[in-house]
Amino acid sequence: MALQTVEQGSASAAVETVPTSTDLIELYFERGWSDGLPVVPPTQDKIDAVVAALGGDPQFVECKVAPRWGALTREILAINMVMAGCRPEYASIVRAAMLALTDRAFNLNGVQATTHVASPLIVVNGPLAAEVGMNGGPNVFGSGNRANATIGRAVRLIMLNVGGGWPPDFDKSTLGHPGKYSYCVAENETDSPFAPYHVEHGFSPTDSTVFAIAAEAPHSVTDHQCNDPEGILDTMCSAMSTIASNSAVLGGHCTVVLGLEHARTIAKAGWTRSDIRHYLWMNSGNAFRAISRDHRYGQVYNRNLPRWLKRDPDSRIPIVPSADNIHLFIMGGHAGRFSAFIPGWGHMSTPVLKPINPASGPVDDGCTDGVCAL
Repeated sequence: MALQTVEQGSASAAVETVPTSTDLIELYFERGWSDGLPVVPPTQDKIDAVVAALGGDPQFVECKVAPRWGALTREILAINMVMAGCRPEYASIVRAAMLALTDRAFNLNGVQATTHVASPLIVVNGPLAAEVGMNGGPNVFGSGNRANATIGRAVRLIMLNVGGGWPPDFDKSTLGHPGKYSYCVAENETDSPFAPYHVEHGFSPTDSTVFAIAAEAPHSVTDHQCNDPEGILDTMCSAMSTIASNSAVLGGHCTVVLGLEHARTIAKAGWTRSDIRHYLWMNSGNAFRAISRDHRYGQVYNRNLPRWLKRDPDSRIPIVPSADNIHLFIMGGHAGRFSAFIPGWGHMSTPVLKPINPASGPVDDGCTDGVCAL
């Protein structure tokens, strides 16, 4: 029996013959090609189907993946997708996600090696998310949806098998979080009272995109009491205003997910996405004395703050530098007044928004440092 093998960092796959009695799942565990869960043995026909969906040319290098800087050819991308349980129609999403993660602004090398819990969160927008059956509704961050689970898992397998981000060698995360298995969702565009995230950032509703941010796990924000925008968003501000996350002392970017009930209450009052982000920015944060601990332990945290922020004890230090650093999504099911706050990794990584390109090669989308938009 023949099986595909992949050497970490290699630009090509090899075919190895093993006895027909070989338990391929156990063999892949032994070889260290799994994320800790059983993988699907990548047969040639399944690999070929994914490569065809990517535009053919199996040795075409899509990108190089830090920290080993392994070459991600279409063949190797396909092998990892098959092992993750992906269908061929997910291929363009996985490719776009990897192009986002390997954009220089994202700093995948740092994300892979940090002691922080951060993991890339992938959010898919546009018609393709619905076409492949992604979930942006009930239990959006949970189990039960093949597309969400396997697309996110394929990204992680590539980070491991091609990028070499294995703990404890290159991955130095002290704790990690469950999103390091799979952390991929869609926005609930169908039920949202607001325009989708990618439209807010200049794309057409008919475009499909992936957004990538280095992120903690979702922090639940519960508010069954308030029935106005200010009340609901004050609750979110409470969740955002903690000195326990990197965001409080290292700025950067963060993600806010509004559940449908909260979003509809806010939209009914005439508020826009911009209104929400600016309110959250203006009303979250901490007094300088809180994050500096009144200088009891020296001034180690002062150097991470923008020069224009005052260092007076009672000055407000915002969670992120501007309202544009708050990335707002609408997700979840129809019932339940729940939302979520997702802190970022700090100023060391910049989120990236990329178009999902179904063509045979990557597009020059003109992205520069910062969130990419066409």
